[in-house]
Amino acid sequence: MFRVKDFMTKDPFTVDPAEKISAVIDLMKFHKIHRVPVVDSHNRLVGLITEGMIAADNTATSLSIYELNYLLSKTEVKTVMVKHPVYVNENDLMEQATEKLLKNDIGCLPVVNDDKKVTGILTQNDIFKAFLEMLGWSSKGSRILLNANEQVGVLEKIASLFAQAGISIRNLSVYGYSSDVAKILIRTVQPVDEALIEALKKSGYSVIEWE
Repeated sequence: MFRVKDFMTKDPFTVDPAEKISAVIDLMKFHKIHRVPVVDSHNRLVGLITEGMIAADNTATSLSIYELNYLLSKTEVKTVMVKHPVYVNENDLMEQATEKLLKNDIGCLPVVNDDKKVTGILTQNDIFKAFLEMLGWSSKGSRILLNANEQVGVLEKIASLFAQAGISIRNLSVYGYSSDVAKILIRTVQPVDEALIEALKKSGYSVIEWE
């Protein structure tokens, strides 16, 4: 779970390097997409073309609409596309994909399998969806944010308090270490009551937020 293949758009539309730009524009408009991987005859990744690239390449503002359409109908994808784009393997972790997006300041990653064949595309929106799933945003239970001193077995101790109260933990994230204190975000299946909050406080955990 939380690998690229779990969140990517599978079997995306692709185009050939020799395809005309006008055809790509029609493809994007009809299917409401903004990025298209470019592949060879074996479906192996050779490039990437986006709406932004097409717009940036269209600098001939003095042309009439008819002349521009003619130009787009003659221009091939390979003259505009990014060659050898940054990509990710479908079995890579979402963390690895996120790092690539941030490091390269890009909005999407073509996804390939071990044979370098395109199997998907991963966008920033897919990263957002993974983030929300990791934090259990759609769950109907409660959300508790607390501080806990870093020590061996701390998560087990916290989980035991929830178990004693008959509350199931759906998601748990640890972050924000500072002076050996960590912030722990917990989402539950059942709503949490005041009794559990008091039990957490009596056990030395500072409850920052509870809803």
